[in-house]
Amino acid sequence: MQRRLFPSNLRGVVPPGNQQMAAAPPTPPLALTRQPQQTAQTGQRLGALSYNAFSSVRPAPAAVKTPSSRAGSPRPKMKLKEIERSAVQCWSPAKQHPIYLATGTSAQQLDASFNTSAALEIFEVDFGDPYPEMKRMGIFPAANRFHEILWGGFEGDSIGPSGVIVGGGDNGEITLYSASQILTSGKEPVITKNGKHTGPVRALDLNPFQNNLLASGANDSEVFIWDLNNFSVPMTPGAKSQPVEDVSAVSWNQQVQHILSSAHPSGKAVVWDLRKNEPVIKVSDHSNRMHLSGMLWHPEIATQLVLSSEDDRLPVVQVWDLRFASSPLKVLENHTRGILSISWSKDDPELLLSSSKDHRILCWNPCTSEVVYELPVRNQWCFDVQWCPRNPSVFSAASFDGWVSVYSVMGGSLEAQQRSQAERISSSFNNLDPFGTGQPLPPLQVPQQATQTTVIPPLKKPPRWIRRPIGVSFAFGGKLVTFDCPKATLQQTQDPTPRQVYISQVTTEKEFLMRSSELQTALLSGNLLGFCQSKVQSSSHAFDKSIWNFLKVNFEQDTREKILKLLGYNKEELDKKISIALGDNWHNKCSPSEGEDLVQSIQSVSSQASSSFTGQTASSSSSMEFFNLAPQETAKFDIPVTSDIDGLISQALLLGNFEAAVDLCLKDGRYADAIILANAGGEDLLRETQQWYFARQKNKITSLLSSVVQHKWRDVVLNCNLQSWKEALALLLTYSKPEEYAELCDALGNRLESEGEGKLSSQACLCYISSGNVDRLTECWARSHETSTPLALQDLVEKAMVLRKSIEVLRGSLPPPQGPVLAEKVAQYASLLASQGNLTAAMSYLPRDSEESSVRELRDRLLHAQGQATEGQRNNPNTSSSYPKPTAKPSKASEGFLYQEGSKQEFYRLHH
Repeated sequence: MQRRLFPSNLRGVVPPGNQQMAAAPPTPPLALTRQPQQTAQTGQRLGALSYNAFSSVRPAPAAVKTPSSRAGSPRPKMKLKEIERSAVQCWSPAKQHPIYLATGTSAQQLDASFNTSAALEIFEVDFGDPYPEMKRMGIFPAANRFHEILWGGFEGDSIGPSGVIVGGGDNGEITLYSASQILTSGKEPVITKNGKHTGPVRALDLNPFQNNLLASGANDSEVFIWDLNNFSVPMTPGAKSQPVEDVSAVSWNQQVQHILSSAHPSGKAVVWDLRKNEPVIKVSDHSNRMHLSGMLWHPEIATQLVLSSEDDRLPVVQVWDLRFASSPLKVLENHTRGILSISWSKDDPELLLSSSKDHRILCWNPCTSEVVYELPVRNQWCFDVQWCPRNPSVFSAASFDGWVSVYSVMGGSLEAQQRSQAERISSSFNNLDPFGTGQPLPPLQVPQQATQTTVIPPLKKPPRWIRRPIGVSFAFGGKLVTFDCPKATLQQTQDPTPRQVYISQVTTEKEFLMRSSELQTALLSGNLLGFCQSKVQSSSHAFDKSIWNFLKVNFEQDTREKILKLLGYNKEELDKKISIALGDNWHNKCSPSEGEDLVQSIQSVSSQASSSFTGQTASSSSSMEFFNLAPQETAKFDIPVTSDIDGLISQALLLGNFEAAVDLCLKDGRYADAIILANAGGEDLLRETQQWYFARQKNKITSLLSSVVQHKWRDVVLNCNLQSWKEALALLLTYSKPEEYAELCDALGNRLESEGEGKLSSQACLCYISSGNVDRLTECWARSHETSTPLALQDLVEKAMVLRKSIEVLRGSLPPPQGPVLAEKVAQYASLLASQGNLTAAMSYLPRDSEESSVRELRDRLLHAQGQATEGQRNNPNTSSSYPKPTAKPSKASEGFLYQEGSKQEFYRLHH
């Protein structure tokens, strides 16, 4: 019969089914094993070789030439790390950083050299290191090998910050080690030990609520509870279960701190209540084929646990619910041979690892009995799998072939990135010739071997640590989309748990929506006079009252007179003041004096004379009427023809030379006579006389008189003192023509904005309201007032829309297109309305003729949100306007939407 040879690096018990074990061949001269004693022996044989394979320092590799790898991005590695150890293993606690992996030499496993030494080692798991080997951070030679080790976060005076490592030995001893002392190679790391158990300690577990409570199980149904603060005397949960047998597993309940369970190879599991010191229930399979190898409590459901069977006749994982303890709730069947180890993820209860004698590691979803992940592990059994507490996507597996490997459940290539055997040999000699020549090793030409890459897919479903437990996002139109994951239920079903997505309407600006609704109602109903009146009454500042008063008079009769009153000029009150100033003795101008009769006669004569001089013939009726005037009973007067000023004026009048007569009067300082004669001499003479007079006469009101008499309104606007802007506006209201009024008001407003450091820029708004210039009003208000908040923007839009509506009412046609600033502000306003869920109102305010990209984008989003065809809306010129149509009526739906106080919720059920 041919003998099967096991290589020296393949340690461990021969898997069941191989009845014979061949003798191990002698160790090759250059082969280095990684057990402490083997290293020492090899070092003695090699003489000059002093490198210890357990050294934490990685030697420099020799130069090894390998053909370049295939181009392209590397495939993600599924096997992240590995070490060559025949050992049981455990992870450092979740709070520990960096991540460590502790290994203890496994009991009842021998390598080919029959080495019986033992060691407790700690390795750093650095996923940033590209090499698969893990760096050893500490080692402690142990007296006995281990059946089980675990790492807890318990800290004490003699333990240190890294916690405690508990080892269950094959001689019945439980030993406590200080992880900090092993990592720092400080003083003795053994804290204490106790050999209370009579057989090998195969089961250990720390209480998740009180990390000083340790449960252990051994032979003869021994289950002890240890207090790490006082490790001398253990407690028992109750009387030993009968018949006595080995304890294969112990496990603390993850939700109730005083519940402990123990499992036995016969297929029986006992649940203990430490408050009563007695078992509360016993669970066993009626088939009597369950050979229990593992037991774990559900991470979240207090009444559920799983049991694994090592028997090849029943290689299953049973899910039990203690409320229905007559039979298992679920049976997970996929392994073909007995299950050696199980591990339940605390980060996702829907992930349960199991390793079996069929050379597979499976990850189950206990809720659906589905295998969501499968990992083939060569041709050796994995007897221990454990999830990493700190990195939930990583787990470790210890196999009988003497390797401890770290895998990722996120999928990738199964082959780890490792150095070649030639590189290992070269690095062992530290680049020196083993024959003592002192020359460096020549580069080794290693041919590239074609290897088959095994690609493992990731989990079939996203794990919980990737899935968001809850999510929230705002959507267009003030919609708030939220979702959550339902908590695990006690009764798991085959049907997937329905997931709910909630869509809520969120309104954060209640006052803004209320004022916007009032404005929209006023625009639709046309009752803007009442709207302005309510604004006047509700305004607390004098300037705001003035603004709304100016806007209000645009909807009233006699607009100019009422604006004059708003500026402080009332005709009736002015007449009273003038009457008081003139006094009672002042003659009424309606009763002409003798001088006035003379003037009228002169004007009559001068008009006829001027007609004769200009070639115009008066009508016979006028001439006859003049000569047929009845003589009046007046005093007789002389007409002087002397050479003095009076005589010369008389002679000039007799000849109809009004220009000479006016010049004589002006030279003599008789300005009133000059003005009277110039009035009779024609418009040109009167204008020249007025100009001469205003050029030489200077007083407080000369400029005003000049502007009024000569109709120079632009001079008043451009040259008046800005403190007299009200008087200038009143002058325009009284005298200017309608076609030039708006332009002059805009010029006055521009001066108020640009001059005087802008101190009167707010008053320019009144000028723009008077002229009806909505764009200039918007620009001025935006420069002098805050518009970033919703209510501030509402103030601006109210004024702009009311003024724009007044222009439409006065002109009887649509106002001109909006300017860029007004269009921008209206677009912001519409966007704000849309964010509060008022899509209809937002659409009505958007300017239909704007080509701004932001406006077009918002219009399209509004159309889609309202379920309308974008192209159809664009082709219809009456789709949207800068303000609601006066004939339209608000729908009940929109009103209800505007005034909705609560957020109406909808949800959709999504089945994953």
